[in-house]
Amino acid sequence: MTDVTSAAATGAPMTPEQLLAMYDIPEASAAEFLCDRHDPEAVAFTVIDPDLSGRDITYGELRTESEKVAAALAELGVGEGDRVATLMAKSSDLVFTLMGIWRLGAVHMPLFTAFAWPAIEMRVTGGDAKVIVSDADQRGKIESFDGPVVVAGLADALEAEEGDLDLATIVAAQEPGRAAAVTGPDAGMVMLFTSGTTGTPKGVVVPVRALAAFHQYIETGLDVRADDVFWNGADPGWAYGLYYGILGPMAVGRRSLLLHARYTPELAFAVLQFYGVTNFAAAPTVYRTMRAKRDIAPADVKLRRASAAGEPLTPEVIEWSQEQFGCEIRDQYGQTEHGMFIINPWHDSLREDVRPGSMGVPLPGWACTVLAADDDVPAPAGELGRVAIDVPASPLMWFAGYHEAPEKTAERFSRDGRWYYTGDAAKLDDDGHFYFSSRDDDVIIMSGYRIGPFDVESVLSKHPDVLESAIIGVPDELSGEVLEAYVVLRDGVEGDEVKEKELQNWVKHEFAAHAFPRKIHFARELPKTPSGKIQRFLLRKERAGNA
Repeated sequence: MTDVTSAAATGAPMTPEQLLAMYDIPEASAAEFLCDRHDPEAVAFTVIDPDLSGRDITYGELRTESEKVAAALAELGVGEGDRVATLMAKSSDLVFTLMGIWRLGAVHMPLFTAFAWPAIEMRVTGGDAKVIVSDADQRGKIESFDGPVVVAGLADALEAEEGDLDLATIVAAQEPGRAAAVTGPDAGMVMLFTSGTTGTPKGVVVPVRALAAFHQYIETGLDVRADDVFWNGADPGWAYGLYYGILGPMAVGRRSLLLHARYTPELAFAVLQFYGVTNFAAAPTVYRTMRAKRDIAPADVKLRRASAAGEPLTPEVIEWSQEQFGCEIRDQYGQTEHGMFIINPWHDSLREDVRPGSMGVPLPGWACTVLAADDDVPAPAGELGRVAIDVPASPLMWFAGYHEAPEKTAERFSRDGRWYYTGDAAKLDDDGHFYFSSRDDDVIIMSGYRIGPFDVESVLSKHPDVLESAIIGVPDELSGEVLEAYVVLRDGVEGDEVKEKELQNWVKHEFAAHAFPRKIHFARELPKTPSGKIQRFLLRKERAGNA
């Protein structure tokens, strides 16, 4: 296999052809790509606790510990292609577990720690998880599961079930030395779920060869260099944090910081200052909350590179970053199905002045355009249309379809297979720069997290007092968007503040702590099409008119 260190020694980013020659090969092995080929003395991760103390994990330690994790999972019946779910925060236990999963040739299924049991159950059932590995403080969320539940710190679990296994105990019983599985480039290594406007979340299987695209973004998009202190503040329960806080840095062999604590702007400033972070990536809401606390920002925190993804940046945040960090924030665009592919790149070989409001240009190896609203032909410059990927002309594209969802897959591709429809609307200027306008669906992006309204509506529908509901996104200064609900109650039930609080707590407990509606409007009926589909755009229009 190609040595990633020597391949990058020239300082020039790897071309798509070089990346595919490295990753898209018959002898592809995730463990080899992510760990075993790197200097065992080099630091892979620094895990940071709330008091700012940190633990360095070298590639050598990562290899040894993951070999033992792989052996322990194998004894539980996990083999190549099986799915292992993790309900874990950013920690050494997490990275050892992930590397153990990939060493087996198994598939990692991330579960966001803010999820409640129904959201967890849908994913472990839909993805047919064979084992769940959980932090002790998350164990109580797992209400029922047919397979083994492995708990990190079982003795500290507030709720445990008979038959639970302690992660440290089963790993300590193993010897290192387990060989890395050679799966080939098309084998799955991750399975995430992405939400839409209707139906259950869709499974996205990430193959080993996707590492070529993740490597490219770390090197070309973020320009993470060997001497950088790199921190991606996103949660690895979601695509941006997993792809570019764990997978991408490991592929390139770069050190990555993991904050084992709940985010606050105060703690973020402290980490930036104490660890001397030079290259920072996060959702725009992180920068917005830091800007709101600019009175406590240390004057000596300066960045070489700053990047944002998940939602469009606003001019005032970019201006503040330049003043605070001595560095502009560069907007980046991507999806769970692809990773990042239209960006304002940081690498010197591609960097150009940022055009206000532009999310940039396609990375090498990606061909994208804006299609007309009603035809699969490129729209004229300046005309709003649909962002699409030219599939045959995009060798780094890896998404082939949703897991066991052919109808949903068909909605994303043109009949001839040439175009992938992103579901987002934008304009192009005369020089090929993209300007994001909106999503052409009802997905809500809150603090960088994509939330399908159907997910929350389904939870509300299970409440005995709710006849039907509709969820919309409402602009918010810090979070970008927040959820609001329009709810029709059954006859005789009063829609008051008490009921609003009850329904908010219901969503927190039955779906996810972060995805509850901040405001509930009680309505007699919801606007619908003749076929009965809820017209959320009319509710957004009504809400905007009442603001």
